[in-house]
Amino acid sequence: MTMKGFALALGCAMLLPAIASADCVGVTAGDLTISKAWSRVTIGTQRPAVFYVEIRNAGKTDDRLIGIETPIAGMPMLHQTVIQDGVAAMPHAEAVDVPAGKTISLEPGGYHGMLMELTTALSEGQTFPITLTFEKAGAVEIDTLVLPMRAQEAQCDGAS
Repeated sequence: MTMKGFALALGCAMLLPAIASADCVGVTAGDLTISKAWSRVTIGTQRPAVFYVEIRNAGKTDDRLIGIETPIAGMPMLHQTVIQDGVAAMPHAEAVDVPAGKTISLEPGGYHGMLMELTTALSEGQTFPITLTFEKAGAVEIDTLVLPMRAQEAQCDGAS
Protein backbone atom coordinates (compact mmCIF):
# COMPACT_ATOMS: atom_id res chain seq x y z
CA MET A 1 0.00 0.00 0.00
CA THR A 2 1.32 3.45 -0.87
CA MET A 3 1.63 6.21 1.71
CA LYS A 4 -1.22 8.06 -0.01
CA GLY A 5 -3.43 4.94 0.17
CA PHE A 6 -2.47 4.37 3.80
CA ALA A 7 -3.29 7.98 4.70
CA LEU A 8 -6.68 7.69 2.96
CA ALA A 9 -7.49 4.42 4.76
CA LEU A 10 -6.41 5.88 8.10
CA GLY A 11 -8.53 8.98 7.52
CA CYS A 12 -11.59 6.86 6.70
CA ALA A 13 -11.02 4.67 9.75
CA MET A 14 -10.83 7.74 11.98
CA LEU A 15 -14.19 8.94 10.62
CA LEU A 16 -16.04 5.72 11.53
CA PRO A 17 -16.63 6.64 15.20
CA ALA A 18 -17.88 10.06 14.14
CA ILE A 19 -20.22 8.49 11.60
CA ALA A 20 -21.44 5.97 14.18
CA SER A 21 -22.18 8.63 16.76
CA ALA A 22 -23.52 11.27 14.37
CA ASP A 23 -26.92 9.63 14.02
CA CYS A 24 -27.03 8.11 17.50
CA VAL A 25 -29.97 10.13 18.79
CA GLY A 26 -32.66 9.38 21.31
CA VAL A 27 -36.40 9.93 21.38
CA THR A 28 -38.65 10.30 24.40
CA ALA A 29 -42.18 8.99 24.89
CA GLY A 30 -43.61 9.64 28.33
CA ASP A 31 -41.16 8.24 30.86
CA LEU A 32 -39.23 6.23 28.25
CA THR A 33 -36.09 7.35 26.44
CA ILE A 34 -35.13 5.20 23.47
CA SER A 35 -31.59 5.63 22.14
CA LYS A 36 -28.57 3.94 20.57
CA ALA A 37 -30.61 2.19 17.88
CA TRP A 38 -28.34 0.28 15.53
CA SER A 39 -28.07 -2.64 13.16
CA ARG A 40 -25.32 -4.28 11.13
CA VAL A 41 -24.49 -4.34 7.45
CA THR A 42 -26.10 -7.22 5.54
CA ILE A 43 -24.92 -9.07 2.49
CA GLY A 44 -28.01 -9.06 0.33
CA THR A 45 -31.53 -9.71 1.61
CA GLN A 46 -31.52 -13.48 2.05
CA ARG A 47 -30.40 -13.50 5.68
CA PRO A 48 -32.08 -11.52 8.48
CA ALA A 49 -30.69 -8.32 9.92
CA VAL A 50 -30.52 -7.48 13.62
CA PHE A 51 -31.80 -4.55 15.65
CA TYR A 52 -30.39 -3.32 18.94
CA VAL A 53 -31.46 -0.39 21.14
CA GLU A 54 -31.32 1.01 24.67
CA ILE A 55 -34.54 1.83 26.54
CA ARG A 56 -34.52 3.85 29.77
CA ASN A 57 -37.64 4.00 31.93
CA ALA A 58 -37.35 7.04 34.22
CA GLY A 59 -40.89 6.59 35.53
CA LYS A 60 -42.44 4.81 38.49
CA THR A 61 -44.48 2.40 36.35
CA ASP A 62 -43.23 -0.67 34.47
CA ASP A 63 -43.77 -0.87 30.72
CA ARG A 64 -43.24 -3.60 28.12
CA LEU A 65 -41.91 -3.56 24.58
CA ILE A 66 -44.50 -5.66 22.73
CA GLY A 67 -43.49 -5.30 19.09
CA ILE A 68 -41.34 -3.73 16.39
CA GLU A 69 -42.11 -2.68 12.82
CA THR A 70 -39.99 -1.33 9.98
CA PRO A 71 -40.51 -0.80 6.26
CA ILE A 72 -37.23 -2.61 5.48
CA ALA A 73 -38.42 -6.01 6.76
CA GLY A 74 -41.54 -8.02 6.03
CA MET A 75 -41.29 -9.92 9.31
CA PRO A 76 -39.63 -8.03 12.19
CA MET A 77 -39.73 -9.90 15.52
CA LEU A 78 -38.39 -9.73 19.04
CA HIS A 79 -36.05 -12.59 19.93
CA GLN A 80 -33.97 -13.62 22.92
CA THR A 81 -30.65 -15.45 22.79
CA VAL A 82 -30.85 -18.44 25.14
CA ILE A 83 -28.00 -20.86 25.80
CA GLN A 84 -29.06 -24.33 26.89
CA ASP A 85 -26.65 -27.24 27.23
CA GLY A 86 -23.99 -25.15 25.47
CA VAL A 87 -26.17 -24.53 22.42
CA ALA A 88 -27.45 -21.06 21.53
CA ALA A 89 -31.02 -20.65 20.32
CA MET A 90 -33.00 -17.53 19.48
CA PRO A 91 -36.67 -18.12 20.28
CA HIS A 92 -39.35 -15.52 19.62
CA ALA A 93 -40.03 -13.24 22.60
CA GLU A 94 -43.62 -12.05 23.08
CA ALA A 95 -42.45 -8.96 24.99
CA VAL A 96 -39.49 -7.39 26.74
CA ASP A 97 -40.08 -5.96 30.23
CA VAL A 98 -38.93 -2.37 30.81
CA PRO A 99 -39.00 -2.00 34.63
CA ALA A 100 -39.57 1.39 36.26
CA GLY A 101 -36.34 3.19 37.08
CA LYS A 102 -34.23 0.83 34.95
CA THR A 103 -32.45 0.81 31.61
CA ILE A 104 -32.66 -2.28 29.44
CA SER A 105 -30.80 -3.02 26.24
CA LEU A 106 -31.58 -5.11 23.22
CA GLU A 107 -28.00 -6.22 22.54
CA PRO A 108 -25.87 -9.00 21.11
CA GLY A 109 -26.28 -12.13 23.24
CA GLY A 110 -29.59 -11.05 24.80
CA TYR A 111 -32.91 -9.69 23.64
CA HIS A 112 -32.76 -8.29 20.11
CA GLY A 113 -34.84 -7.58 17.05
CA MET A 114 -34.66 -9.95 14.08
CA LEU A 115 -35.52 -8.27 10.80
CA MET A 116 -36.54 -11.08 8.47
CA GLU A 117 -37.70 -10.87 4.87
CA LEU A 118 -35.57 -7.80 4.16
CA THR A 119 -36.74 -5.56 1.34
CA THR A 120 -33.25 -4.08 0.87
CA ALA A 121 -29.69 -4.85 1.87
CA LEU A 122 -28.33 -2.68 4.70
CA SER A 123 -25.26 -0.59 3.92
CA GLU A 124 -22.88 0.94 6.43
CA GLY A 125 -23.77 4.51 7.38
CA GLN A 126 -27.39 4.37 6.20
CA THR A 127 -30.32 4.77 8.57
CA PHE A 128 -33.80 3.30 8.55
CA PRO A 129 -36.84 3.82 10.79
CA ILE A 130 -38.08 1.31 13.34
CA THR A 131 -41.29 1.71 15.31
CA LEU A 132 -41.23 0.19 18.78
CA THR A 133 -44.62 -0.50 20.33
CA PHE A 134 -44.91 -0.34 24.10
CA GLU A 135 -47.81 -1.51 26.22
CA LYS A 136 -48.20 1.88 27.96
CA ALA A 137 -46.09 4.42 26.02
CA GLY A 138 -47.52 3.35 22.65
CA ALA A 139 -45.70 3.55 19.33
CA VAL A 140 -42.32 5.29 19.16
CA GLU A 141 -40.29 5.68 15.96
CA ILE A 142 -36.49 5.94 15.99
CA ASP A 143 -33.90 6.08 13.22
CA THR A 144 -31.57 3.11 13.28
CA LEU A 145 -27.94 3.46 12.18
CA VAL A 146 -26.28 0.66 10.19
CA LEU A 147 -22.80 -0.13 11.53
CA PRO A 148 -20.04 -2.44 10.23
CA MET A 149 -20.52 -6.22 10.29
CA ARG A 150 -18.25 -6.64 13.34
CA ALA A 151 -19.81 -3.85 15.45
CA GLN A 152 -20.74 -4.84 19.01
CA GLU A 153 -22.37 -1.60 20.17
CA ALA A 154 -23.29 1.91 19.05
CA GLN A 155 -20.68 4.53 19.91
CA CYS A 156 -22.76 7.42 21.24
CA ASP A 157 -20.66 10.03 22.98
CA GLY A 158 -22.85 11.69 25.57
CA ALA A 159 -26.08 10.08 24.28
CA SER A 160 -28.18 7.99 26.61
